[in-house]
Amino acid sequence: MLESLPAAASIPEVSARIAEALAEVESIFDAQLASDFPSVNELCRHVERYRGKRLRPTLVLLSGLAAAGGDTTRGLSRRHRVLGAVVEMIHMATLVHDDVLDEAEVRRRGATVNRLRGNEVAVMLGDYLISNAFHLCSSLGDPSLNLALGATTNTVCEGELLQLHHRDDLSLDERTYLEIVRRKTASLVGACCGLGARLSGADERVQSALERFGLAAGVAFQVQDDLLDLSGDADVVGKTLGRDLEKGKLTLPSVLLFATAEPSVRESLLAATLARDSAAVRSVLDRSGAIGAARRRAASFVEDAKKDLAALPASPARDLLHRLADAVLSREA
Repeated sequence: MLESLPAAASIPEVSARIAEALAEVESIFDAQLASDFPSVNELCRHVERYRGKRLRPTLVLLSGLAAAGGDTTRGLSRRHRVLGAVVEMIHMATLVHDDVLDEAEVRRRGATVNRLRGNEVAVMLGDYLISNAFHLCSSLGDPSLNLALGATTNTVCEGELLQLHHRDDLSLDERTYLEIVRRKTASLVGACCGLGARLSGADERVQSALERFGLAAGVAFQVQDDLLDLSGDADVVGKTLGRDLEKGKLTLPSVLLFATAEPSVRESLLAATLARDSAAVRSVLDRSGAIGAARRRAASFVEDAKKDLAALPASPARDLLHRLADAVLSREA
């Protein structure tokens, strides 16, 4: 994720420290998933391409540094690196399971596991990732970390179940949409930030501020992800697009427009949505300004996130967290 920020080059000591630590995160990740069975290892190698931006381990590490005042000599420990591998495994498990739910065929410009090997293998691979994540977390010898991440994965599952419950619900309101997003996506991002601070010995005030930062940035991240699914370029995004509409999942632009539009506009959106006509839906949302309204809503969450960083001491690491939050809005993949 840091490599997508041109401004990160102006903070080379932090960027280099994070890059070095991420390399160790990947080594820990690979070692944990290694199996005696070549077929399992082959699946794990395939899912390695899902790593992508490595946002979640980056946030563990960067939050740890920021909570320590940006001290690159003492701010990160092996515990941060192990936790980074744990949260990346949890995240990858959710991606594998999401591809099953969405019947997606492409991720990171390659075939999904469910397309290559079927839903049964994909579900079990997701379970294998989750199981290994908690096994690895247990090696840290701190039950409170397992409890915190267990509560987070419970919340993620609740968010997914709530979204499934509201499939094809054209009366979905903004409050419920945001609750789904907060649970299924933002809760893990918030945990990465808060737990990264905890491992650096930060007090409750700083831990809570960083968790709130992650929650708000995570909501903005998911709103942007939904916008990319609606109007992104599949070659740039690198995954199957249009699955939200196809699966009857209402996203923020449609939620906002259904709530505020005049009857004729609402009828046009309703007809296009029921027909699963992505081009028509996008046209109605563009003309009405609903896509712009959703982008502004995401921007307000980014601003909220950055305000929470005021609780941290000034440091290059805190500056990079600011820039990561801003980058959420400009990402195209």
